[in-house]
Amino acid sequence: MSDETRPHRTAAVIPAAGRGVRLGPGAPKALRALGGTPMLVHAVRAMARSRAISLVVVVAPSDGAEEVRLLLAEHALPERTEVLVVPGGETRQESVRAGLRALPADITSVLIHDAARPLVPVDTVDSVVEAVHRGAAAVVPALPLADTVKEVEPGKPGEPEPVVATPERARLRAVQTPQGFDVATLLRAHDEIAVDGEGATDDAGMVERLGTTVLVVPGHEEAFKVTRPLDLVLAEAVLARRRATDVY
Repeated sequence: MSDETRPHRTAAVIPAAGRGVRLGPGAPKALRALGGTPMLVHAVRAMARSRAISLVVVVAPSDGAEEVRLLLAEHALPERTEVLVVPGGETRQESVRAGLRALPADITSVLIHDAARPLVPVDTVDSVVEAVHRGAAAVVPALPLADTVKEVEPGKPGEPEPVVATPERARLRAVQTPQGFDVATLLRAHDEIAVDGEGATDDAGMVERLGTTVLVVPGHEEAFKVTRPLDLVLAEAVLARRRATDVY
């Protein structure tokens, strides 16, 4: 069967091995409670709500895979979606690669989603999947920027920094997840692109470095990343509003 006629089967990979130090001491960020439920569970449910996704691979801390399996077993998840937990690596790039290695051979497209974006609406997930199924090698949801952005010469924390450029705001987008990919393209990016430091924080950026076009689809304001304590307050408010209006 040719690639053109091969039926689409889509999986989601959620790297959740980070410690989340910006939220302060305590449990890893993905396991912090949101509305009484760990953010990771919200993120898995967000992927599983899309009928296009048949498998969710959760990449857990290397020493916490069994803990994550037990945690997910305690919470209701859509029965039509298989959930698999695998141990991750030291960097996000290593963890995503571990999730990709766990995918069955019949998976044709994959979404990479931040566990710290627990409230992404299913419509956003579906729009990314649909764009990949229509033939895009890589797709990211993104929003226009509300603020002017300055490029600076980085200095010491807390000290003034000189501005070196002001990019045209109309051409800039704030990228969210899930990011969607043709599996073969993303595997090639992880095989061929070496990333220094902490590794890749944006899989689409790795695909760009292959010379492959990345498409942008509209993101959503509720797909924000819960990184700091104030983000958690906002996420609680969004979740409370959803529950009050039966949207969740």
